[in-house]
Amino acid sequence: MITLHHCPQTRSMRSLWLLHELDVDFRVHVHPFDKSLRAPEFLNLSPAGRVPALEIDGHRMFETGAITQYLCERFSPDGLGRRPSAPERMDWLVWVHFAETVSQHAAALTQQHVVLYDDNMRSPTVMKLEAARLGKCYDAIEARLCDPSAERDYLLTSGFSAADVSVGQAVYMARYFRTFDDHPALARWFERITDRPAFQASLPDVSDRLYDQDFYPAWEA
Repeated sequence: MITLHHCPQTRSMRSLWLLHELDVDFRVHVHPFDKSLRAPEFLNLSPAGRVPALEIDGHRMFETGAITQYLCERFSPDGLGRRPSAPERMDWLVWVHFAETVSQHAAALTQQHVVLYDDNMRSPTVMKLEAARLGKCYDAIEARLCDPSAERDYLLTSGFSAADVSVGQAVYMARYFRTFDDHPALARWFERITDRPAFQASLPDVSDRLYDQDFYPAWEA
């Protein structure tokens, strides 16, 4: 049995979405997004006290990129994954791991807007910089989707893959802090992939949402 340790609206949603796409048997252990992640029993699963953590066949895994690679190689090497011999293997790896670049900026903004509870603890400079960095990430995705050398509905020319899951979940978080107004191809791609049943199944209940509003401006004076 596969057990995913998950906090709603965090990076572990990436693994949850992937598991739904893979259509394998698994169960979810939902944790609150609080200091309980630093408890010794959870640190045995994830030494940094972060989600996701995955238990599978008596072993544990942490880090979303590693989890994505392992699950795809085991359960869907030619579907959601790309084998080492596949023409787009290099691109697949790049985009699976590019998700973490997007996520680190979204996480910094989550800390500023959600975790830090007093205005005097927040930094307008950090907020503006991180929102701008998300814009650069959006630029990279837009350029990939609009590449004149290949027509793409997804990040890979060969079709939907875990690269779209990984980057798509990161963009799902990023959109709380940066709109798609200047990135029409990204907006169409995001609508396409989030219409999938597996994405819908990974969404949190309203009562479990980490964010209490739909959008957080870079800074409110």
